[in-house]
Amino acid sequence: MALLISIIIVVAVVAAVLGIQLTGSSDKREQIVRRLRESTPVAKSLEAHASAELLRDEGLSTLPWLDRALSNWSKISYVRALLAQAGVSTKPGQIILSTGVFGLGTYLVAHLLLGNPVLPVLYGLIAGSIPIGTVYFKRYKRLGAFEKNFPDAIDLLARAVRAGHALNSGMEIVGEEMSEPIAGEFRKTFEEQRLGLMFKEALVNLCERVPTQDVRFFATALIIQDETGGNLAEILGSLSATIRDRFRIRGEVRARTAQGRLTAGLLISIPPAMLIALNIINPEYIRPLFTNMTGILMLVGAGTLQFLGGIILWKIVNIDV
Repeated sequence: MALLISIIIVVAVVAAVLGIQLTGSSDKREQIVRRLRESTPVAKSLEAHASAELLRDEGLSTLPWLDRALSNWSKISYVRALLAQAGVSTKPGQIILSTGVFGLGTYLVAHLLLGNPVLPVLYGLIAGSIPIGTVYFKRYKRLGAFEKNFPDAIDLLARAVRAGHALNSGMEIVGEEMSEPIAGEFRKTFEEQRLGLMFKEALVNLCERVPTQDVRFFATALIIQDETGGNLAEILGSLSATIRDRFRIRGEVRARTAQGRLTAGLLISIPPAMLIALNIINPEYIRPLFTNMTGILMLVGAGTLQFLGGIILWKIVNIDV
């Protein structure tokens, strides 16, 4: 009965927290749109012309106490940038609160089920890493999709310049013709320039939202061309060809290192998988590792060596091009 009550409490807390966050975020967005519609003619003109993607809510959380606490955290700018790079509109406070709720809830349930003090901590850490891990995964997929279509966007921009369009108009064309996430990022850059931001600053913001080497090359080439002059269409064509060559070489490297990456993944995942499997199949067999001080020290040492070995293996088989 106590276990069932604990599970119900954890589920209720998770649902309540997520419900408050989602409702508050939706209400805040509706308030912003309503204020824009009811404001001065200048604001109405901005609403009509500016992209809605530029209307940002700077709040860190819909909960006032959490917003105040996070505003004093030095790393909150990194979390905000991470969410922007992942294309996630969730507030940083929701991610951090979800991490704490999932981790603590899983720890309590696992502690009631297993009884030993070590494995519940491991399960809590794994569950707590799900929200931020999901953000990292979305960031990885979004940046990968951007890099894949980036040469086509540069080619389209070069064709627009050759056809007589200005660079700003070419970026607008890319924002209209390309698919996401390319279109959204170029629209933001175009709207920032149209609303008065300097060309260089708009490109710097693009590099912050998409922190890839190809985008930095692109921004550097445009800034240098804007300051010194030159054939912009030819510069863009050369940059597109260079990026495509990098992709081709990267594909060849990944094909040749596929076996090594698979081996590294197996070597990294086998020890923790065996520990969890043995704990489920025969808990008494490995109980001394969690109840005896020598066993706990051996676990800590093994986990540290496993972590260092995983980093070294991953560095060996992942070659940057």
